Amino acid sequence: MFYCRQLLLDCGIGVDGASGTENVVSPHRALVFCQLKGMLDIIENDLLKPHLPRVTYLRLDGSVPAGSRHAIVQRYNADPSIDLLLLTTQVGGLGLNLIGADTVIFVEHDWNPMRDVQAMDRAHRIGQKRVVNVYRLITRGTLEEKIMGLQKFKMMTANTVISQENSSLLSMGTEQLLDLFSLDSGRNEVTGVPKRTKTNKASTSQTLGIGTSGAKAVLENLPELWDDDQYESEYDMSAFMSTLKKE
Repeated sequence: MFYCRQLLLDCGIGVDGASGTENVVSPHRALVFCQLKGMLDIIENDLLKPHLPRVTYLRLDGSVPAGSRHAIVQRYNADPSIDLLLLTTQVGGLGLNLIGADTVIFVEHDWNPMRDVQAMDRAHRIGQKRVVNVYRLITRGTLEEKIMGLQKFKMMTANTVISQENSSLLSMGTEQLLDLFSLDSGRNEVTGVPKRTKTNKASTSQTLGIGTSGAKAVLENLPELWDDDQYESEYDMSAFMSTLKKE
């Protein structure tokens, strides 16, 4: 919590004008993402209320009714006096336009890297005119480090499989593009389910936009997977809890 408090102060959030702090050029507004509502409770009750009473904030998590969430988003974007918006990644990490913020802070991280990427994009929306900075708070020697390691591995794997050659419509042939707009092509007349047709490896590779040699190169460039026993020893929760008890 100390580093989260210091980060907010460095961003000009919660700074007392009488303290003589002059290192902040302009005030910022932040989105604080956590995975669990319990962590939002800790930030609210153990950090903001006792240590940063000048900070104004709103909260958006699973306990907020679905019909009230849009009003919270509109209020945050329209009122520059609100410094923070506390969110869970599950509720606030997708589909919202939060251009009122120019700072994104991750206190907790998701096993799925794309969820964190989607959460970052809440401030990178149409209408954003300021530079958006993203900060991740990670404690050394904890489970968070392993989560970030898995995120990096998943992103490397995705970037290896999905390349510039097969990531867009530009790589598709004319027949493939026309097939996208054919609603009844290859479908059962009664059920509308695509008919089963025999395909070969060559046609599959062409559909993905890679040749046979290209597919082989993709597989060769994938990071090496661990053995099952390595995963069991590395992510043994009982061993991790024992280290906490020793400390």
